Amino acid sequence: MQHARFRIVTPKKLWSWLAVWIFVGLALGQSSEPKFRELTPADRERLARQRAVVLAVVKQRYRTAAFARSRKDLPILQRLLDEKAFSKSQFYELQSSGVVFGDVLASELPLRWVMISDEFGTDPTLRFKNTSININALTIISKRVERDENVDLEALLGKTRDALAAAEKKFR
Repeated sequence: MQHARFRIVTPKKLWSWLAVWIFVGLALGQSSEPKFRELTPADRERLARQRAVVLAVVKQRYRTAAFARSRKDLPILQRLLDEKAFSKSQFYELQSSGVVFGDVLASELPLRWVMISDEFGTDPTLRFKNTSININALTIISKRVERDENVDLEALLGKTRDALAAAEKKFR
């Protein structure tokens, strides 16, 4: 079995690559432009089930009754990640944590939940205004956990805010 080689990437480089990836994706994506659609009741139920997975663990561990779906959820979600409540092999649970974080992003930034269909399939995503820029909230946490990175949700929120502001300036 071959193992992949990894390079250590600083957060600054990571966000530079993210910005380049967004812009290159927009520039090259003309022929395979993603298709967006509003959430159906079934899509909303899917997201609700994923939130419920995380909430069940939060209730058990911390006696938290509900998520506010706002920035107020960051400390409890951060604690869950810091305590490694989900292992890196618990993909569904980690992606469910991404849904909860996505709710925070949507409350803080001009993002909203929609469905995206592209070469990878159809999934929920956070769409930036009416642009083709989207944040894959489902994997925003899971990818970092899988790479054994520390996940700093406040920093991730700030960097997402900065990347979207830069994208908006570029496309004005």
